[in-house]
Amino acid sequence: MGLFDRLRGEETPRVAFIGVDGVPYSLLSENEELFPNFAAIADEGTASEISSIVPPESSACWPSLSTGKNPGETGVYGFQDREIGTYDTYVPMGNDVQADRVWDHVQEADRRATVMNVPVTFPPQRTVQRMVSGFLSSGLDKAAFPDDVREYLESIDYRIDVDPKLGHEADKTAFIEDAHETIDARFEAFEHYFEQDDWDLFFGVFMTTDRVNHFLFEDYERDGEYKEEFLEFYRKVDDYIGRLRQSLPDDVTLIVASDHGFTTLDYEVHFNEWLREEGWLSFNTDEPTELGDIADETRAYSFIPGRFYINLEGREPRGTVPEDEYDDVRDQLRADLEALEGPEGRNVVERVVEKEEAFRGDHDDIAPDLVAIPNHGFDLKSGFKADSDVFDTGPRNGMHSFDDTALYIDHPDASIGEADLFDITPTILDLMDIEYRRGEFDGASLV
Repeated sequence: MGLFDRLRGEETPRVAFIGVDGVPYSLLSENEELFPNFAAIADEGTASEISSIVPPESSACWPSLSTGKNPGETGVYGFQDREIGTYDTYVPMGNDVQADRVWDHVQEADRRATVMNVPVTFPPQRTVQRMVSGFLSSGLDKAAFPDDVREYLESIDYRIDVDPKLGHEADKTAFIEDAHETIDARFEAFEHYFEQDDWDLFFGVFMTTDRVNHFLFEDYERDGEYKEEFLEFYRKVDDYIGRLRQSLPDDVTLIVASDHGFTTLDYEVHFNEWLREEGWLSFNTDEPTELGDIADETRAYSFIPGRFYINLEGREPRGTVPEDEYDDVRDQLRADLEALEGPEGRNVVERVVEKEEAFRGDHDDIAPDLVAIPNHGFDLKSGFKADSDVFDTGPRNGMHSFDDTALYIDHPDASIGEADLFDITPTILDLMDIEYRRGEFDGASLV
């Protein structure tokens, strides 16, 4: 029975959440004439800039947004994490998320959820009625549940992600075409399952916005060659949001949100090279490729984006910093980071966050000791290789920001105020009249 044909003995409120990965609030709010559907949600409901999380990286952001909990509870800190007690690293996947997702709460309340293209959800959970895993999935054949979903998605040329390698080309034409084709198929799938499924929560993410921002955001902010193509893509995003909104019945509240903001990128900052040059990090080989290649005398190392770890005695396998020197060493590293300037004399780091400020929970044993939040214009990299330049440029001209994250709630009683990603899950549950324990989340309901 389709969504609009179903018969219910008792009406219960529903929510459709649409993620727009990496879309900055300023882009939408400062161009309301170009994006009338976003403007209509803001006018008839509410909209505002909110804060992302520490660190503002998609692999950490989406687990926190969809659980209402910080990485100390989710156990996911970024695209790469370290195994406890070793220098082995891994790429966190859906099974590594240690906290319940919002759709888990929905299912536990005997309600139904359809989940599509959320990053860090591979392999798909079989506890929801339908799930198509998103970013980091190995392929559509293993990312779709149940099996008949894959057949439908293949028939519409659905892709989990745009091909980012196309964005590396000087001519962005093929990349832009691929971005349009990817988001077209994503919208078609969302529209199809809006109607097909009998859901209480629909949770879907447009990831392609993040990809377009990585390769075209400077064109938008600085009137570059592809500015009009950038705006044309976002007019399509606005149109798709409007069409999805119009298809929803009155008992469904629409929420649209990004996981972080975006800014023009001027320099990539290779922090492990900076640590090496400043005497914090050394390698036991002339051609290092991984964390395990660091030498015993290393005092600190880094993971993207801007995560710094003290090589602590008793925690790291070859830790050399005694525990009684930890605070002094960390304070020194923090001061060095805060003093670092880029090629034009601008401070690279806007602020440095200590682990106790950002992370708490049962899975904070691999939390970084410090997280550097960059000033606009800097992307904090951390590859393990020797003799690279500290400051460099690459094919991308846009990068994530902690600020300027977007949230739109199509509900007259919502009030956003000083909100962040942690507030979204309890807001969804409140809108759906699903009970949860006081203090269960790091955020609070906005209704």
